[in-house]
Amino acid sequence: MAKRDYYEILLVERTATDEEIKKSYRKLAIKFHPDKNPGDKEAEEKFKELSEAYEVLSDAQKRAAYDQYGHGAFDPRARARSGGGGFHDPFDIFREAFGSGGNIFDEFFGGAQRADPNGPQRGSDLRYDMQITFEDAVLGTEKEITINKLDQCEQCHGSGREADSKVKTCPTCQGRGQVVTARGIFSIAQTCSRCAGTGRIIENPCKVCRGAGRRERSTKITLRIPAGVDTGARLRSTGNGEAGVRGGPPGDLYVVLHAKPNEIFQREGDDLICEVPISFVQAALGSDIEVPTLKARETIKIHPGTQTGTVFRLKGKGVKNVQGYGHGDLHVRVVVEVPSKLNPAQKAKLQEFAELCDANVNPISHGFFEKAKNLFR
Repeated sequence: MAKRDYYEILLVERTATDEEIKKSYRKLAIKFHPDKNPGDKEAEEKFKELSEAYEVLSDAQKRAAYDQYGHGAFDPRARARSGGGGFHDPFDIFREAFGSGGNIFDEFFGGAQRADPNGPQRGSDLRYDMQITFEDAVLGTEKEITINKLDQCEQCHGSGREADSKVKTCPTCQGRGQVVTARGIFSIAQTCSRCAGTGRIIENPCKVCRGAGRRERSTKITLRIPAGVDTGARLRSTGNGEAGVRGGPPGDLYVVLHAKPNEIFQREGDDLICEVPISFVQAALGSDIEVPTLKARETIKIHPGTQTGTVFRLKGKGVKNVQGYGHGDLHVRVVVEVPSKLNPAQKAKLQEFAELCDANVNPISHGFFEKAKNLFR
């Protein structure tokens, strides 16, 4: 089934700003989050689709590649063993077009010397999607994860051979790693099946890894999650990707974070928004109330006559900026709660209060209805 357009998934235009993309993603991610839709497979698939789209469009380089080449800019076949996708160079499509022997950038810019295809090769990068709590995202924490990946063989230390084994040139391809077959006027080069393209033959392969130099193993990795991260943040764990080939360096592990929504706070960048209910009496007469913050409780003063929707700003009580630029603010929005269950005595007192009210008590209501009268004159 063809993939949907990433912009369509996130409900934004192709000209959308980074902030517009981020805001739309947050709204949709909260709507389709698995925790809010337990057992709903359709919501789970939409959440995964949103995460994939946001990962590309939130990265300037990936977005540019996607805008020019669409889904073809990324190779979906190179999937990491951890359950996510590997990270790929979008310009590999140029390399494929020019075959293994050339690169469009080498043609135009002179190019550097190509690496030996039979020499050491860097291991693949891996991706791991991690669910974290809202508190872990805003306050920071350490997490231990377990992934299955190709690690260096502990028996042969990545050489692929026993200690007494020798390496000789492949007699089939003469060390080239490819076998050329003539078909009429054409010549077709194919990877040598005997040496698997390495150009070498190991006389006595390692009995543990069977000559591969790598083995799939379960590995525990400890990650430090800095305070202030948010959904879509990507952590890089250097050297914790797959082991290299023929002594090459290992790849990196990229951990993509998905923060769960919170029942009390909503997040807008580094700012937090919190709705706090207050009683009719507190709103009318004024009161001091306690409100929650990330680390403690703060007291705010409710002035007499406070209306629903009034916002109180607590400076510096928001989320710590992940780049170290201070803290955001906490915006407390009060909602006046109208009594819903009154006993006869309470109703009587409230009726008595209503009879004492005039335009000075409820100036907003009085002003509205005066304007409404003038509208129909």
